[in-house]
Amino acid sequence: MARRVLHDRYFKQAKREGYVARSAYKLLELNDRRRLIRAGDFVLDMGCVPGSWLQVAAELVGPGGVVVGVDLQRTDLRDVFPGGRPNVHVFEGDITAIDVEVLLEPIEAADPTRGLFDVVISDMAPKTIGAGDDLRSVHLCRDVLARLPELLGRGGKLAMKVLEGGEFPDLLKETKAVFAEVGAIKPKASRDVSRETYVVASGYGLEARRKTRRKKTGDGRGRRS
Repeated sequence: MARRVLHDRYFKQAKREGYVARSAYKLLELNDRRRLIRAGDFVLDMGCVPGSWLQVAAELVGPGGVVVGVDLQRTDLRDVFPGGRPNVHVFEGDITAIDVEVLLEPIEAADPTRGLFDVVISDMAPKTIGAGDDLRSVHLCRDVLARLPELLGRGGKLAMKVLEGGEFPDLLKETKAVFAEVGAIKPKASRDVSRETYVVASGYGLEARRKTRRKKTGDGRGRRS
C-alpha cells in the first residue's frame, strides 16, 4: 500500500498563498464550477475552523459583502486574517443550538433590508473512527438543512461536505426537496482515498417552480394540432 502523502501540492500551495489549510482550494473549485459566492454576498460558514473557507469567502464577497462563521472551537481571526478583515465575524457555538439572531446580527448591521444569508457553506466532518463515519456525516448535513429556514434567503445557495455511504442518496433527495438545482462534486483537492464529496445546491425555496416547469414540459409532449 502506498504511503499516504500529507504534504501534497495543495498543502504546499496553501502555505505559499497564505491560506491556513489546503481545504481553501476545494471551495475555490466549487465556486469556479457553480458560481456559489459573488461580490457583495452575505455568507455563513458552518464549522469554520480552521478558517480557510472564511479566507476564500472573504476574498469572493469583497468589501461589500459579509462573512459569518460559527464553530464549536474558538477561532482567533488574528490567526486567519493577520491584517484584519472588518467584514468577517466568528462565533463559538453549536450550529444546532446557537441563537439565530446572533448569526444574523452582522448582516443586519451591514444592510437591514437583506435579512438573511445569500449562501451557506459547510466543510464540517465528524471525528472519524471508521464504521459509521458516513452516517455521522449525513447527520451533520441534516443539521445544516434543518437550520436553513431561519438563515438562508429565498433563491439562496448551499455547499456542504458529506462522506458518501448508504444514506447519501437520501440526503440528495432531501436537499432536492428544498432547492431547485442540486448536484454533487468531488474537488480535485480532495484526497483520492477520501469518501468526501460536496452537495452543491442553488435556488433555495424555488423547488416548486422547478416541479411545475417539468410538469408543463411533460404535459406538452406528443401534442400536435
